Amino acid sequence: MSRCAAAPAKLSAEIEVDVPFHDLDGMNVVWHGHYYKYFEHARTAAVRSIGFDIEQMTASGYIWPVIESHCRYIESLRYGMRLLVRATLEDSEYRVKFSYLVSDQKTGKRLAKGYTVQAAVEAATGRLCLTTPPVFLEHLRRHGR
Repeated sequence: MSRCAAAPAKLSAEIEVDVPFHDLDGMNVVWHGHYYKYFEHARTAAVRSIGFDIEQMTASGYIWPVIESHCRYIESLRYGMRLLVRATLEDSEYRVKFSYLVSDQKTGKRLAKGYTVQAAVEAATGRLCLTTPPVFLEHLRRHGR
């Protein structure tokens, strides 16, 4: 009888966002660019949970620019809504890809979804890395992800 080891849990984090008035556009809905700000807050919470926040990223000798992003706007976000924004690591072999889900905290209704892709670039040379550097993967392993 063979036993399969349980797959490690995916790295994810969920944050709450109260939509502030200053995020609205002239039509009284959240301006589309602010969705990426909400994504960023959730992604930051995820990498903090494995001890790889901005200080560790900087010390690693790499910069981690977003090289691709996408957002599907399902329903408009409005002032005073309370949102849940979940970031989940989807890929870390050649790049770092997070998916996002924005939902209404009260109803659970999906309001937006998207993803971002980051690549590692050597800070000293500006050279793009073709695989994710071991320093990030080690943080994932240490935290069972």
